Amino acid sequence: MDDEKVWYQSRSVIGSAVTILALICGLFNLTVDAQAQGDIVNLTVVVVGVVGSAISIWGRVTATKTIATKVIK
Repeated sequence: MDDEKVWYQSRSVIGSAVTILALICGLFNLTVDAQAQGDIVNLTVVVVGVVGSAISIWGRVTATKTIATKVIK
């Protein structure tokens, strides 16, 4: 794999976290079926993308320096 991403963008990591939460819910007699777990993973991926994009936009809007247009060698 040549592509890199941060850990919180990984569907495997998010899926594992949701599974752990579902198991913890089981300790309290709350059930989360496989379909609901999949839905939670998909929703989490979307939310992480939206939050990341919003932070990027906020960072650019509040930045005090311009972006370099020259290639530095």
